[in-house]
Amino acid sequence: MPRHVLSLEDLPAEELSGLLDRGQRIKSHGLILDCLSGGCLVLLFEKASTRTRVSFEVAAREAGGYTLFMTPAESQLGRSEPLKDTARVLSRYAKGLVVRTFSQANLLELVRYADVPVINALSDSFHPCQVLSDLLTISERSPDLGQVTVAWIGDGNNVAQSWINAAAKLPFTLFLACPDGFEPDRDLVNRALGAGANIKLTRDPELAVSVADYVNTDVWASMGQEEEEKERLERFAPFRITSELLDHAPAGARVMHCLPAHRGQEISEEVLEGPASIVWDQAENRLHMQKALLEWVFGQ
Repeated sequence: MPRHVLSLEDLPAEELSGLLDRGQRIKSHGLILDCLSGGCLVLLFEKASTRTRVSFEVAAREAGGYTLFMTPAESQLGRSEPLKDTARVLSRYAKGLVVRTFSQANLLELVRYADVPVINALSDSFHPCQVLSDLLTISERSPDLGQVTVAWIGDGNNVAQSWINAAAKLPFTLFLACPDGFEPDRDLVNRALGAGANIKLTRDPELAVSVADYVNTDVWASMGQEEEEKERLERFAPFRITSELLDHAPAGARVMHCLPAHRGQEISEEVLEGPASIVWDQAENRLHMQKALLEWVFGQ
C-alpha cells in the first residue's frame, strides 16, 4: 500500500520522532539519497508557491529523482477533467504526487484513485510539510521537546491545525492565541486533547507569549481569502508580533514565521530581521525535511 501523507495524523508518533532525527542527520551530514531511484515526482499545484515548490524540486533531485510541475491552467484539470481520472493516469507515469490544493477533499479523492503516494504540500486544512520543518528548527535548539512551549499567534489556519496534529504526537506544549471566530477546528482540538496533547487556547497574545520558548505566526489572510483581508486587518491587529509583544515573552524566546511575511501586518520588520528571528533557518529546513519525508514515503 502507498504511504500517503495528508496530515501529520498519518504519521505514528515514533515515526514522527524518527523523521525529525533523520532530517537532522541529512542536514548535518549533507546526505544525498536515492529513494526515488530515477523516478518522477509530479508536483500538482493549484496555489502559488516558492519554498514548497523549490524545496521539493531540489529534494527530489537530491533523492535520486526528478520532478514535473503542473498547474490546472496548463493541464486538463483546468478544463474540468475529474480528479479521479487525473489520479489514475498520473499513477501510470509517476512515482508519486505532491499536491498543493484548496480543498482537503481533493487530496482524499486523489488518494482514493491513485496507486502511488500522495503528499499534502498544503491544503486549506493542513500544511504538514511546513510544521515538520518547524519542528526540526525547534529540535535543533531544544532537543527535549517535553520542555518546550510553542505559542501560535494569529489565525487558526492550516499551519495552526498541523501544529495541533503535532501536539497530539509529541510532548511539547502548544498555546494558541486566536481572535474570536478565527480559532482552529474544535473537533480537531478535542481529538488532539483526547490523544494527550497539551494544548491551551486563549484570545490573549500576551498570555500566550508569556510562557513561550518559540513564538510562531503566519499571514492573516491566506490564498483564497483575499476578499476578507480588510476585516482581518482590523480583527487581527492586536495579534501582531512586535517588540512590545515580545517584551512579555521569556528571555531568549525565538520567533518563527513560515513565510511569505507581510511586514507591518502579522509581524514587524524589526522582529523579523531581529536577533530573535530564526525564520531563515526555518525556511532552509524545508529542504532537509522534504528529503527525509521522501525517504520515509518511498524508501520502504
